[in-house]
Amino acid sequence: MNIVIVESPAKAKTINKYLGASYEVLASFGHVRDLPAKNGSVDPDANFQMIWEVDPKAASRLNDIAKALKGADKLILATDPDREGEAISWHVLEVLKEKRAIKDHTIERVVFNAITKQAVTDAMKNPRQIDGALVDAYMARRALDYLVGFTLSPVLWRKLPGARSAGRVQSVALRLVCDRELEIEKFVPREYWSLVATLTTPRGDAFEARLIGADGKKIQRLDIGTGAEAEDLKKAIEAANFSVSTVEAKPARRNPHAPFTTSTLQQEASRKMGFAPAHTMRIAQRLYEGIDIGGETTGLITYMRTDGVQIDGSAITQARKVIGEDYGNAYVPDAPRQYQTKAKNAQEAHEAIRPTDLSRRPADMRHRLDTDQAKLYELIWTRTIASQMESAELERTTVDITAKAGSRVLELRATGQVVKFDGFLALYQEGRDDDADDEDSRRLPAMSEGEALKRKELAVTQHFTEPPPRFSEASLVKRMEELGIGRPSTYASILQVLKDRGYVKLEKKRLHGEDKGRVVVAFLENFFARYVEYDFTAALEEQLDRISNNEISWQQVLKDFWGDFIGAVNEIKDLRVTQVLDALDDMLGPHIYAPREDGGDPRQCPTCGTGKLNLKAGKFGAFVGCTNYPECRYTRPLAADSEASVDRILGKDPVSDLDVVVKAGRFGPYIQLGDQKDYAEGEKPKRAGIPKNMSPGDIELELALKLLSLPREIGKHPETGEPITAGLGRFGPFVRHEKTYASLEAGDEVFDIGLNRAVTLIAEKIAKGPSGRRFGADPGKPLGDHPTLGGVAVKSGRYGAYVTAGGVNATIPSDKTQDTITLPEAIALIDERVAKGGGKPKRGAKKAKAAKPAAAGADAKAAKPAKKPAAKKAKPKSEAASKARAPVTAKTSPTKTSPSKAAKPAAKKSAGKANG
Repeated sequence: MNIVIVESPAKAKTINKYLGASYEVLASFGHVRDLPAKNGSVDPDANFQMIWEVDPKAASRLNDIAKALKGADKLILATDPDREGEAISWHVLEVLKEKRAIKDHTIERVVFNAITKQAVTDAMKNPRQIDGALVDAYMARRALDYLVGFTLSPVLWRKLPGARSAGRVQSVALRLVCDRELEIEKFVPREYWSLVATLTTPRGDAFEARLIGADGKKIQRLDIGTGAEAEDLKKAIEAANFSVSTVEAKPARRNPHAPFTTSTLQQEASRKMGFAPAHTMRIAQRLYEGIDIGGETTGLITYMRTDGVQIDGSAITQARKVIGEDYGNAYVPDAPRQYQTKAKNAQEAHEAIRPTDLSRRPADMRHRLDTDQAKLYELIWTRTIASQMESAELERTTVDITAKAGSRVLELRATGQVVKFDGFLALYQEGRDDDADDEDSRRLPAMSEGEALKRKELAVTQHFTEPPPRFSEASLVKRMEELGIGRPSTYASILQVLKDRGYVKLEKKRLHGEDKGRVVVAFLENFFARYVEYDFTAALEEQLDRISNNEISWQQVLKDFWGDFIGAVNEIKDLRVTQVLDALDDMLGPHIYAPREDGGDPRQCPTCGTGKLNLKAGKFGAFVGCTNYPECRYTRPLAADSEASVDRILGKDPVSDLDVVVKAGRFGPYIQLGDQKDYAEGEKPKRAGIPKNMSPGDIELELALKLLSLPREIGKHPETGEPITAGLGRFGPFVRHEKTYASLEAGDEVFDIGLNRAVTLIAEKIAKGPSGRRFGADPGKPLGDHPTLGGVAVKSGRYGAYVTAGGVNATIPSDKTQDTITLPEAIALIDERVAKGGGKPKRGAKKAKAAKPAAAGADAKAAKPAKKPAAKKAKPKSEAASKARAPVTAKTSPTKTSPSKAAKPAAKKSAGKANG
């Protein structure tokens, strides 16, 4: 027997069918261990020795793998073909060695780029050993992220109350967003004018021409700076006679874009379909793991985390065949197209993202996929096919026109473009991050030199220059890739972390830097400038890539980084909070203190008139206060316009004709329909909360009416006939059916989610078992009946698995599992629990014969209603692990594991996993 390890159960099930009875494929469910979220998990003084701790949820899966190995000859590690996949295989193997489950087994590592029978069977024929260089690169990144997070974040908490945490790459990405905000705030609009004439040929064909010169001088876009200048030129054009001076037509070719990498797929899915990067990756994962086709589960696309743009020769051949069949031989280029990656630090170990079988047209797959899966599959298919199609042939025409008005000579120009042969444009055209009008795409009528033209209209338009646009998720990913920051597997998680921590918000598909994020960036730029520099981060990424190429020691990279970094941390330790706030106050001045309309001092306190406004720090973050505190208690949020965004009327509700108002309440801003006087006695006005990722100033009437409409009924569940509703709760948007709540994923919209998608989310939530149910009891796995207490079930609890009957719970001992415990064993455990007085049967259930009478005091105590537990902050991973039974650990060099007993809870908040 051969044991094969993959990450996901879906992948395991599929590959098991491919390989047959002599193989057993088991899932690790992703990473099985990690650095405990506490100080000391990486020790710089011991050559960066690491402590690894097995995730309590993974312990039983590792036990299953160890048991399966007892009757096996070979262990085949078949996790994903990237650095993270290599690390998972290494971790699994190290834990199995620690368990002494590896005897004389043959250990093999296999990788495949697609989940198809051919790809998997070919991979099995070409095994290798675990790539130590890739594992080293993983350890270096993980250690760096840990050291930055657990060293810098506590400094942030102490010096900047209310701040969350700072990560190695996340902080640099946040700086990009916040620097753009600063550019926008400092931007000074500049006035300019344009003059565009609508002219007609002798045949009556109209076209537009723009003024580009006057009196022998060229006129650039911003050269006409006042209305007076524009008016002078307008009079000259109105009095002028027009003639064609030159007509120039040049052929041009436009080549198709390369197939998708992770980055370009995220960008294009965002532009064309509005998908968040995290949502794109979730859908791509499902397409990669595959669907049932003809009774066999088959992956639809190749591996979706890649920097490479090259594709396999057989796929190119198939693409050319499909192009010929669907578009004709004219669209097939003479030679296959070959692409090379231009991005910094690209690791071209994998193919580009492409369909595994290009003969599966999108139209044929649509009925097998849900809406978003079908959209993404079509996008990948069309991009791949287009990348192998013939170039588009264009003709670009430029017509220069002379306008004579007395002694004055003016010049106008018209440009246009004609597609002579559409080539790949017949199938695909890449999206754009801006909405600029492309004059070159216009078609011009036929004209010849010397031909007279007539003026039909003249548009004289005032313009103002605009600040650079805020980043969309697509353009931020593109910019990070250009700078060499982050890697394909990290872009989606970086953006998600920034949103989750409230550092940025997404509004109208653009990323806005929030006050909390701007303060963090200002802090880092003032006191840790080197570590948020784009070049420094990109250079460090290059070093990490050198580790994966086996060119440099991973410990050496860490030593070089750590020496300077800890020095910078130590330098700031003695700074007082007031010194930090003063530095940030100066840096954020343009953002915090907007110019006053009367020209007065923007820092003057509006309440007392004598104090000055400055930056202060409180329990919930930074705010602006008066220097005359406590005599003057004026405060406001950082953004000067925030206080003006509440208690304002947005408009009228078209149904009730009541005012829709944004109001401020004890627990934050909210929307209200009408006032108390508009409602009957005892009836409260209809209200709606404002989502966490929005500020009161973002709310407009249309959105407010949508929020007031929640919860809304989506439709009836096809099986129960009960309604499914969508709404907003404490934890964000959700769908609800009976007592099951399912959170909406990125890309889902609470206002327009459809019935099919809602049913899918509800089904997935129920399938997760007890952890997937927010309300209602988990029925557990039934085992049978207890002689006196009724049905016996096995359940998963907060502290491990247990058996229950009639309200009596008994923990399952460590030598048993949920899957192996029998009914007699469960009854014995329950009877023993009752005999010890540790459980009381539910009202109506008979007491077990083995039970002893409980003490009166105990009965009285048990009869009291249970108090609702106080809300607790989420514990760090290490603290949660400390309550579980001793984790399985593996000892390797240069890493070490935590002791057999779980580590003590961390004294400080976890900095969380920094992204890398």
